[in-house]
Amino acid sequence: MTFATKYGPWALVAGASDGLGAAFATGLAERGVNVVLLSRRQSVLDQVAAQIESQTGTQTRTLAVDLARPDAATVIAEATGDLEIGFLVYCAGADPNYQHFLDTSIETAEAMVQRNCMVPMQLCHHFAPAMVERGNGGIVIFSSGAALAGSPNMVAYSASKAFDMVFTEALWAELHDKGVDVLGLMLGKTNTPALRELEYSRGQIGSPDEVPAGAISVDEVIAEAFENLTNGPTWMAGDMMRAGAQMIASLTRNQAVELFTQAAAAAMGPDH
Repeated sequence: MTFATKYGPWALVAGASDGLGAAFATGLAERGVNVVLLSRRQSVLDQVAAQIESQTGTQTRTLAVDLARPDAATVIAEATGDLEIGFLVYCAGADPNYQHFLDTSIETAEAMVQRNCMVPMQLCHHFAPAMVERGNGGIVIFSSGAALAGSPNMVAYSASKAFDMVFTEALWAELHDKGVDVLGLMLGKTNTPALRELEYSRGQIGSPDEVPAGAISVDEVIAEAFENLTNGPTWMAGDMMRAGAQMIASLTRNQAVELFTQAAAAAMGPDH
């Protein structure tokens, strides 16, 4: 069975405007799967779509929607109602704020939970039944090393990513013997436009084009993702992420949180 037969004819990629999402969408198209590209920014989506079509000859469709909207999953379901979605990628939900929980509005935290927890759960519930009925398909949900322990400045974010990790593992337990490959992709520090912008704004790198120290490349993450689609439920991306996860697993919860707290202080300074 070819990749496109198993996972096509269409894939939906949420968070496809740049970085990991755009690269994953391109990888799917290179393997013969048509892609629905989804993010907030229509103009950027159009550029990614044009590039994918010219490079691969596959079809694309774009959908500009804010995933923090309460009706986001409904909008997506309606916009893809005429397509057979064999692959779902949820690569959205970074936290650009990195501030203490009480220094941000509760609406900001609620939007994070909506985007990172509610919408991927709703989309899986919508698209997975047809995959189970066909006996093949794939679901990849991006999580983060932040899910492995609580940390200052990432209260709602790390909690939402922990939800993603456990949700994906449980979904894998239910679906992997029904022909649907489910993978939670745990990311460490990754050289994405969002990370470069954040570190540049903090003065940690000299320009938005500089590679942050210790960051794994987008290409490496995507290559590992495609190589390990059948190795769920969870895949740690990159050697540093795998080593870090092993080390954290050897600690008590108190020690793990203390380690993350020290890392946050080193990143932002002790007053943050």
